[in-house]
Amino acid sequence: MKFIKLSLIVFLFLLKSNLASSQNLTIPDEKIGLPATTENWNGLYLKLRFSDKWWWYQENHYRRRSSADNRGDFVGRMSQLYNRFGMTYMFTEYFEVTFGPTLVWNFAPERGNPEYVDSVLEPRFWHQWLLTQSVGPVKVLHQFRFEHRFKRNNDLGAEFNYTDRWRYKITAYVPLNKPRMENKTLFIAPSNEFFFETGKQVWNIFEENRIYTAVGYTYNNYMFFGGHMWTYGPTATPGTYRNRHIIRLNVMYTFDFRGKRKPLTRDFAF
Repeated sequence: MKFIKLSLIVFLFLLKSNLASSQNLTIPDEKIGLPATTENWNGLYLKLRFSDKWWWYQENHYRRRSSADNRGDFVGRMSQLYNRFGMTYMFTEYFEVTFGPTLVWNFAPERGNPEYVDSVLEPRFWHQWLLTQSVGPVKVLHQFRFEHRFKRNNDLGAEFNYTDRWRYKITAYVPLNKPRMENKTLFIAPSNEFFFETGKQVWNIFEENRIYTAVGYTYNNYMFFGGHMWTYGPTATPGTYRNRHIIRLNVMYTFDFRGKRKPLTRDFAF
């Protein structure tokens, strides 16, 4: 528990140290809340264990969003192709660090419109700390993730801007049909994640809050999970905020090359 508190203190210190790079823009006194939109995210997670200390980590996501004229259809337009890769080093059974590249393709709000570039590549470098603790039968994960992004919008002639994103997520894995997380476990996994962003063009360091409740099942090397996520945060327009309802459907596959794979009990961050 002391290590978790220390990690949180270091995380907040690093975030505070980068606030000076954010640009102060004029923000309207009145907040404008946009009507909710909907999205559908489908993800494949891959974890390969090479040794007692080293893992390969990978995420591939196919994301769609609602139509421009129908905010409730979830899949009307293409949104993103999201690919995250990394190497994980386990310091202990309860603490690990992952680092690697991310490649994201962001699609235009109106594909085929000559005023937009149809898709834009957003490269990132990311690293994270993951801490695991047990609270009775419940597994609690604390994830501190850092992303260094080169991003631009899809407007013709738009320039890339560099920003840093700071993320903290807490997730609880609650087994429903077993005394603990293991093979053939039905579980519920609520999580809450906070996003902060620093950079020259950033008007609000708070980027987003994501509240996600997943229901899942572990079966041998697989974990199937999905559920509803609600997000809230500012848009690129100062004083204007958005919220989204997102259906997430995912599969995680874990393989241990050591030939002595243990039942799924930990390290389920998503």
